[in-house]
Amino acid sequence: MTSVRIEAPARLHFGMLDAVGGGTRRFGGLGVAVRRPATVVEASTSDELTVEGPDAARALVVAEGCREALGLAGGARIRVLEAIPAHVGLGSGTKLALAVAAAVAALTGQTPEPLAIARAAGRGGRSAVGLWTFVLGGLVVEGGVRSGVEQAAPLLVRHAMPDDWYCVLAIPSAEPGLSGPAEEQAFARLRPDPTRAALIAQLVLTSLLPGLVDRDLTEFGAALTRVQRLVGEAFAPVQGGTFHPRAGPLVDALLRLGAAGAGQSSWGPAVYGVVSGEAAGRALVGGMETELAGRGRVELVRFDNRGARVEIG
Repeated sequence: MTSVRIEAPARLHFGMLDAVGGGTRRFGGLGVAVRRPATVVEASTSDELTVEGPDAARALVVAEGCREALGLAGGARIRVLEAIPAHVGLGSGTKLALAVAAAVAALTGQTPEPLAIARAAGRGGRSAVGLWTFVLGGLVVEGGVRSGVEQAAPLLVRHAMPDDWYCVLAIPSAEPGLSGPAEEQAFARLRPDPTRAALIAQLVLTSLLPGLVDRDLTEFGAALTRVQRLVGEAFAPVQGGTFHPRAGPLVDALLRLGAAGAGQSSWGPAVYGVVSGEAAGRALVGGMETELAGRGRVELVRFDNRGARVEIG
């Protein structure tokens, strides 16, 4: 093998089941893959390890770590052709790291298991939604991490999204969501709320997932919206409100303009709304363009049920 191309879809993070937790596991969560934006990485054999393109410095660190973690020899020329916008809530760092790790491994004919890829990429320490949407696409629910165990959370549920459900994705011009040390400090300030965590889990198991399986967008959307607000309330003390300051009014606008369900992805400020059919999606895009008034961007995107695409040359 002399070259490999990997396209990894962005992910929407719908929230954590229990952000604090006092039991065996912590976090857990759910989310879904969307086709755009995406991270696109090309890699070819080379005597040296080099990286170019958007986020090249971060990709190089990942590539060096992967060679050591996977016991790979030789070099590679890595080109980042497309990158998901950073720190807006779409999983840019995770998808870049996983794509680079998978590409480096593929050049030597290796296809590590998902958990091994996550370890090599240095991802999955808190949330595994990015990992499982990278591997499988669709909507995923993961079970949280064990205290003291350095392994990505297990996959509990993966279900394809209906072909006639569309996502309206809006990214306002705003301060980025939390990341790095600021994110670590934010999690350290959270306090347990077993009642809220139990209600989130109940909604996911008894309404959101059944609505998806039955292709009932009304039930799914209502449950998703409620889950997002409950998750937002858990994080309100560290993000200044139920949602990112810029995202809150946009979530309200998505629902007012016809979305069956809406929320904020991860720390935001990206927000999304789910609708049935392309026509409804385009109408919602038009309404949100008015809401944004040029201060951001909005587009209609499809859900992704395949996960990362790998092309070998």
